[in-house]
Amino acid sequence: MIRKNRYFFCGIGGSGMLPLALILLGHGHTIEGSDRSLDQGRTPAKFDYLRSKGIRLFPQDGSGVTSPEQIVVASAAVEDTVPDIAAALRVGAKRMSRADMLSALFNAAPFAIGVAGTSGKSTVTGMIAWILHHAGKSPTVMNGAVMKNFRTPEALFSSSLVGNGDIFVSEVDESDGSIAAYNPRVAVLMNIALDHKTMDELRALFTGFAKRALDVVLNLDNDETRRLAAEFPKAITYSLDNPAAGLTASEIMPAPTSISFTVHERSSGASAAMRLATPGRHNVSNALAAIAAAMTCGVTLAQAAAALGEFAGIARRFDIVGTEGGITVIDDFGHNPDKIAATLRTVNQFPGRVLVMFQPHGFGPIKKMRREFAGCFAENLDAEDILLMPEPAYFGGTVDRSVGSQDLAADICALGRRAEALADRLACGARLLELAKPGDRILIMGARDDTLTTFAQELLAALKPKA
Repeated sequence: MIRKNRYFFCGIGGSGMLPLALILLGHGHTIEGSDRSLDQGRTPAKFDYLRSKGIRLFPQDGSGVTSPEQIVVASAAVEDTVPDIAAALRVGAKRMSRADMLSALFNAAPFAIGVAGTSGKSTVTGMIAWILHHAGKSPTVMNGAVMKNFRTPEALFSSSLVGNGDIFVSEVDESDGSIAAYNPRVAVLMNIALDHKTMDELRALFTGFAKRALDVVLNLDNDETRRLAAEFPKAITYSLDNPAAGLTASEIMPAPTSISFTVHERSSGASAAMRLATPGRHNVSNALAAIAAAMTCGVTLAQAAAALGEFAGIARRFDIVGTEGGITVIDDFGHNPDKIAATLRTVNQFPGRVLVMFQPHGFGPIKKMRREFAGCFAENLDAEDILLMPEPAYFGGTVDRSVGSQDLAADICALGRRAEALADRLACGARLLELAKPGDRILIMGARDDTLTTFAQELLAALKPKA
């Protein structure tokens, strides 16, 4: 009999913490937690949902950590001075990082599929989850975003699944180096690009991850992962452009809110026509990655294609909030140059001006990737498009704030595109309403801030004609 533990999550509302807490809850453990957003009154619906599941919530003041029997789960970046951690030290409660907790569950699974890459992890994880669920495999799934196919009134924040099969599917994170703790049965590696670490560090982490797997899935369209293919001659490969890949796509037909294509399996000669309700060529690539991973579990190409035809997408991944007065509002998680470029390429395939409100996800990333961000926007915005930016997301703590949105806006303007840095998000919203006209698409982009979705919804409401 597995011992039932009492876990306290410091930051339980976070995109990586909430699904992990729900998986442990589903396994019968007692879950408690705190969150700074709860104390600040942000995203109350999320915390009401957690309470409805029987999770007890506390202020982030240490009052919830009172027993040495508790196991306190927190990000490795959380300092000992945070009240919950100080309380854990005081009462003798064990502390685990989120990555240690997740990797322990992952590595204990009989058949673990790890989804890795700088971009696309949440979407591919969601696609794999839906294919396996559709095929009756009952996987356990840990995602960093809400999977729309599994969202119900009883599961509003469906970023995890608790299955009764042997399969455990999870995103794995390279940004903090924790990918090194995962031992996958199947390693899915979509792309490697500059983000939180240097390219040399990223190459070492991703290569080590692949070497620990029995089956490796590699994208031949990304320069870095294509180079890895030489080290893994038995890898399952996929590509939109390389006919030597094991899985390829042809007859790609994009539409504003969908994309159609045909998938080909080189080894068997089988093919399947598909239509995804998630637009963009990058989602065709994501679908190939998911199909390849599902095939390692015994799912056929026909089964996988049928399931993906019903795939509803991932919250905040090109998430169409609605259209009012001919103006469409789209909520998107794009926060690094690769993700932003993929979204802008998708939306700019079709007529209409694009108005972007991009909230950088921190002062550190904007300083580290300032040149890459500027180049990305300059290359992927058209001359009539307009980019608006508030200051980067900041929720407290010590951080170098020497480079901000004004610096990035100046760089983008110097490259010939229109960019404005405004005082705050409220000012950006007012400016968007002033600029917007029928035929425009408004993109709300950024990460680490759930209230961006609320902002997008409020913006759509403000576009409605006054009665």
